[in-house]
Amino acid sequence: MDREQLADFLRTRREALQPEDVGLPRGQRRRTAGLRREEVAALCGMSADYYGRIEQARGPQPSEQMLAAIARGLHLSLDERDHLFRMAGHGTPRRGLRTDHVSPGMMRVVDRLADTPAQVMSVLGETLLQTQPSMALVGDQTGYTGLDRFLVHRWFTDPASRLVYPEPDHPRHGRYFTAGLRAAYTALGPGSPAGELVDALLASSREFAAIWSAHEVGLHRVDVKRMLHPDVGLLELHCQTLLDEDQAQRLLVYTATPGSESYDKLQLLSSLGVRRPGT
Repeated sequence: MDREQLADFLRTRREALQPEDVGLPRGQRRRTAGLRREEVAALCGMSADYYGRIEQARGPQPSEQMLAAIARGLHLSLDERDHLFRMAGHGTPRRGLRTDHVSPGMMRVVDRLADTPAQVMSVLGETLLQTQPSMALVGDQTGYTGLDRFLVHRWFTDPASRLVYPEPDHPRHGRYFTAGLRAAYTALGPGSPAGELVDALLASSREFAAIWSAHEVGLHRVDVKRMLHPDVGLLELHCQTLLDEDQAQRLLVYTATPGSESYDKLQLLSSLGVRRPGT
């Protein structure tokens, strides 16, 4: 671990990142070049003291999870992320799937959607980044570990994950999620994380096994998605998708028809906190 170079690298990247780049107001009394340490710490989801000690070349060696959070918070490119890992004394993350790192360009788009439910998802259905309205709509989906990081695994193993959709729509969603996993499995092969997901679900879910055996591919999203929220009730939302082919990621943005009841409910979500798990 090269503490001095790591600290200097973090400082230069923090100073190069402007408030407008991450959706923060500049304010009238900003004297710091770029972002403040506490602002970066908040973007990374860690304490200001922990981040500050790293940038001051002191404290423990950051874990790979912490480095990944710093890379996202500072909007690093893949090359910059790999450089960060090397300086911290870790091997660089595998780039084969290129699904775990959100590109700076995609992050800038998300930063400008702060008042809209939006989330970045990997090809396997792992939520990598969410706006606050997205967390209010479907809950914080970025904190899961193991195979539960992937929506398709939670769908077939955790009944609470289905509460976001009306029960009559569950069969269609199950087929859609399975078709998406099959596309990833075909592209990546049985020895990939997609193969691990398929093996685990075949062993644990009869429902998944039955849908998987149908070999459905190319299923498309419906024009209007119905979603349930414990506080505002049923919403009918349009889901626009922006595909980042280089990163194999999708940005999902939820909108409602202006003037509709769902539009008013969606505005109300902005004043609510993160949706509680299992509701």
